[in-house]
Amino acid sequence: MKRFVEGIIGAAALLSMAQPVMGQAKTVMSEMRTETGVVEGIDPATRTVTLKKPDGTSVATVAGPEITRFDEVKVGDKVNARYYENIIVRVKQPGESDVISGVTGTTGAEQTLPGGTKAKQVTITATITAIDPTVPTITFTGPSGWKYTSKVKDTEALSKVKVGDKVDIVWTEAMLVSLDRGE
Repeated sequence: MKRFVEGIIGAAALLSMAQPVMGQAKTVMSEMRTETGVVEGIDPATRTVTLKKPDGTSVATVAGPEITRFDEVKVGDKVNARYYENIIVRVKQPGESDVISGVTGTTGAEQTLPGGTKAKQVTITATITAIDPTVPTITFTGPSGWKYTSKVKDTEALSKVKVGDKVDIVWTEAMLVSLDRGE
């Protein structure tokens, strides 16, 4: 959820890309990253894998219980990870129902080497609860006490929304991880 909150910075971009017609959806952030590393350490007790990146730095990551083939990962394996994140914001029409949903999926047990894909999509309805054109900032509140305030670059866009407007925020995250043993 931390990345969701960080990624919601893009929701403020709603205002920098606001559409005059309510109800239109706009992609406010889309990013694809590729990372590689070599496994330099494995701690089976904590399921921690330490990877050495091409720049020489190391990073540790914990494999969750959904990683069913963790015991097959070996020191020296080359890890390739592609990460995709996308946020879409849509100003809702008056009277539309609020939404809160999430879906997560994992695949990969059928591969020869350990690896797979993990994807998550979360949709929430948030309400614009404050707009300060002097700073300028916008504040959203959502389910379970979630609250977020962000600066807005496009002050003209602030005039296209108002306190009380509702937005649907759809956040999608996917990661494809594969191993290469050079065999």
